[in-house]
Amino acid sequence: MADETGEGLWSRHEMVLLAALAFAVSAQPHPLRNELTHHSPALGDSERQVLSAYCGGMVRPLAPIDSEPTFDDPLQLRQHRKEQLVVGYRLFGALRWGALGDGHISARDPVLTDHYWLSRYGVPFAKVTLDDLVLVSPDGTAVDSNHGINPAAHCIHWPIHEARPDIVAAAHTHTPYGTPFAAQVRQVDPISQESCAFFEDHAIFDDEELDIVSTDGGKRIAAALGGCKAITLRNHGHLTVGGSVDEAVGWYVMFERVAEVHVKAGREAKPISAAGAREVAKSINKPRDGRQVFQWLVSTYL
Repeated sequence: MADETGEGLWSRHEMVLLAALAFAVSAQPHPLRNELTHHSPALGDSERQVLSAYCGGMVRPLAPIDSEPTFDDPLQLRQHRKEQLVVGYRLFGALRWGALGDGHISARDPVLTDHYWLSRYGVPFAKVTLDDLVLVSPDGTAVDSNHGINPAAHCIHWPIHEARPDIVAAAHTHTPYGTPFAAQVRQVDPISQESCAFFEDHAIFDDEELDIVSTDGGKRIAAALGGCKAITLRNHGHLTVGGSVDEAVGWYVMFERVAEVHVKAGREAKPISAAGAREVAKSINKPRDGRQVFQWLVSTYL
């Protein structure tokens, strides 16, 4: 945050994150650009070194790896996940999602592995900062914070994290095509290249509980999700998971494109064969592919 004089009150880590985002912005105007550059205070030499390393990992093409970077210190990994979580929320905001307070992205804490991080309730996605992140315990209470969270977020996310120890993050909001596609209550058909990334890796939560008000509802979602990376919540929207924040958010945005194709093409669309879809999937359905989508989104929108 910043005071009325414009003097920065950011933590050093937040300074680096916001300056990194500003550095990543293209020369073309974007609504976030002025905000990021205006509120980012000047950095010293040491912060610039960190900034250079961070931008190098964030906005350049990813190395072909399937997971997030490794750290000897779990506290460093925690910081990394929190930074990526802020970027994920900001991407959703840049796409104009969540304007009605709908949606959430979570990231498992690497220190307290049955806890997860979430943005506090009431902050527009495009304005989420590190200070807005809340560590949530298994019972849904905030740890060392007076900030509140969206209760539905805990009801959905905690059971999924509990059922899927292999995942780090989950993403969900209500999107222009994800919701109407969810109203069709149908599986993904291989009618586009991106659709093949979710062919036989997509589940449906066929339930009329549109407002998830208990962890029992979340447990049913987790059971329906199984080992898949994406699930359609009937008449609600979609949700994706991944082994990193980058991957979960990348899959989420890709699935929105898949939903758009299905809604626009309609039932008359002619899918390719299952064998053909499986062949295409080999080159676009790996964790690294979801992470690569995230990189493209950061370079394009932030």
